[in-house]
Amino acid sequence: MEDSEPLCASRSEERRLNGHCRWSAHTLDSKVVEDFRRRLKYFFMNPCEKYRARGRKPWKLMLQILKIAIITVQLVSFGLSNEMMVTFKDENLMTFRHLFLKGYKDHKMGSYALYTKADVYDHIYYIINRYINLQNLTVGNLAYESVDGEYTPLSVCQEFYRNSSIYPGNETFDIDPHIDKDCISIYPVQSFDHSGSAMHLNFSLDFKRLLSVNIYLTLKTINLQTVRHHELPDCYDFHIMIMFDNRAHSGKIKLDVINDVRIYECRDWNVEGTSGKNDYLLLSFDSVVILACFTSLILCMRSVINGIQLQFEFNIFFHAYYNKMVSWSDRMEFVNGWYILIIVSDTLTIAGSALKIGIQTKYLTNYDVCSILLGTATMLVWVGVMRYLGFFRKYNILILTLRAAFPNVIRFCCCAAMIYLGYCFCGWIVLGPYHDKFRTLDKVTECLFSLLNGDDMYATFLKMRHGGYMVWLFSRLYLYSFISLFIYMVLSLFIALITDTYETIKHHQQDKMPVSQLHAFIAECRDQPESGRYQTDEEPASCCLSSCCCF
Repeated sequence: MEDSEPLCASRSEERRLNGHCRWSAHTLDSKVVEDFRRRLKYFFMNPCEKYRARGRKPWKLMLQILKIAIITVQLVSFGLSNEMMVTFKDENLMTFRHLFLKGYKDHKMGSYALYTKADVYDHIYYIINRYINLQNLTVGNLAYESVDGEYTPLSVCQEFYRNSSIYPGNETFDIDPHIDKDCISIYPVQSFDHSGSAMHLNFSLDFKRLLSVNIYLTLKTINLQTVRHHELPDCYDFHIMIMFDNRAHSGKIKLDVINDVRIYECRDWNVEGTSGKNDYLLLSFDSVVILACFTSLILCMRSVINGIQLQFEFNIFFHAYYNKMVSWSDRMEFVNGWYILIIVSDTLTIAGSALKIGIQTKYLTNYDVCSILLGTATMLVWVGVMRYLGFFRKYNILILTLRAAFPNVIRFCCCAAMIYLGYCFCGWIVLGPYHDKFRTLDKVTECLFSLLNGDDMYATFLKMRHGGYMVWLFSRLYLYSFISLFIYMVLSLFIALITDTYETIKHHQQDKMPVSQLHAFIAECRDQPESGRYQTDEEPASCCLSSCCCF
């Protein structure tokens, strides 16, 4: 290429530029082109090179390093608090199971079931009596809920078909599918004799029509373990439902305990020897995190906008100077994906920190939402460290390989996903009734993904229950074909795809060959950052587009 080559744009090309500029043979001289090339090279420099070129301090780099430290500290602090809350909820749920389920042992809830009418009645009365005598039984700080000075009752509700006449011996039935609900309430002040409780309660069950029996009760407690960690204890309301599930009408009534928790600030509290200093320090620290992320957000958004503006300038310049259109990949070089990552991370951190402040001040209790926001933001911040590792040549090859292989990997995964989903639906329909790992569609996807990674293969073969020789034979063909296809072919092709991209990138790095028109254009600038030729204004007056482009 010759920088001094005269350029004349036709009238049709001038109209394509919407009349913003009239290119002539004297518009783009050698100095103007070199200045624009130098400006592009400066834009793609790393922070250290920009500091040597113009003495501009890398504020964004220093701010990102500060963010990594303070966001990680914030996440650890919140994680410890969240862990105490979740542990307290889980331990209380286990306590409720041992208190209210007769003969309960620490095993899976799915296997806890009743098979006789006497057992069902016995368990219902057992729950009622345990609730009434709770204060004499529990070792925890559990108390009844009271509203306007009156205790909230325990409710026993049964759901059943409105009318039904079922005669399996005659193979006849007459049923009304509408569901009715009947409830009775028991207050804690009452006392029941176990032998006469059925008559006293006037409570009976028609098991042929019965769908479920649900027992509702509410208990209150305080999480005192946070005091040791200099946090104000929270008050908890546990809304408990004990469900006797008979919807299958298979002779097996399954029991489950469902626990819904409400967390709020205690009404009247006093902790000796403490003050609100720790709370103020935590709130101040969270405010610093929000301020740092907001500053980073503004700086990165400004850099993204500047990159988009420079992209338009280069597009017009390249079309006028070379009479060529800039490829989409070259245009995307101006949009720094790392800045987009930082913007997303900053947005999540600001939202998560605001929720954390609300949780600490007891206005909000969205622990799960806050943990997702802060956890994702911290993950993105640490992933962003790869950008600075990319300034070193040997580390940069990983980032280049991931970026170059990404489009091909996505296309490959879309094709593989079609086969994978086919196996998922087939396994769910055929093997679901006979294998616990294929019982639901989400379990099928998890099981097949484990098999794909070579995990738990023998157990999957072994747990297949015999549902007939044909189903057993199909299960073997299904599992053998899936494992062979995905491990020996799909995964091998996937690895080969990334390996081929890695070798291509490595070859380009060794030969130092420009891989695009943009890189080839910038490579003609031989000025080093220390040369002093970059000591110009941010938007030089000699820019070839400053007089003809408006953004």
